[in-house]
Amino acid sequence: MWILPLVGIIGSIVGFCFLTLAIASGLYYLSELVEEHTVISKRLLSRLIYGIIVLDLLLCLVDRFPFWLTLFGIVSHIVYLGNMRRFPYVTLTDPLFITSCVLVLINHLVWYRQFSARQKTAYSGMSSYYDAPDMPTFTEIASYFGICVWLVPFALFVSLSASDNILPYENPSAAAAGGDAGQKKAQGMAKALVDGVRNTISQVGVTAGWKKRDDGF
Repeated sequence: MWILPLVGIIGSIVGFCFLTLAIASGLYYLSELVEEHTVISKRLLSRLIYGIIVLDLLLCLVDRFPFWLTLFGIVSHIVYLGNMRRFPYVTLTDPLFITSCVLVLINHLVWYRQFSARQKTAYSGMSSYYDAPDMPTFTEIASYFGICVWLVPFALFVSLSASDNILPYENPSAAAAGGDAGQKKAQGMAKALVDGVRNTISQVGVTAGWKKRDDGF
């Protein structure tokens, strides 16, 4: 077969492009929601962090998850909670923010090694091919990473606004009242990232002659 593999490759590329656009659109929409409802977003994020800390404790006590790794995960979320002090603003050079970024990667690495080592131990202890290994399923492991490792960092990435992304805007009601119409509006890091990629692609299109400068994206 010659044509079908090409169709499969083209379909994979198209599917990846649609998936990327869907994720970017979702990030953009969520970032705008946070900009409009800052107080509610801060409350929800704080409760989410506390909820995951409680979940980590339950996994340690009930399912016998490693104590030190669980403690490390709890400390990581306490550090994440520290970024809520000036929500939704954050300074990219703030040691607390940099520490949070490092903890995300370390947390992912240590838990990945933990589940990998547990998998090897479970399979090496099997006396027969038909014995069921005592280990979490792929769905359970992926769910743990999605909820207990990456959910809060991802939510903070969507919600927090870097100090460099605070944009001036005009408040019509303040201008009508004769007050200061110039105010500052936070722009989420996720939204700034999407805007940056979109502007870069647009600039490349203009440079290559694929589109005019006045055309929309």
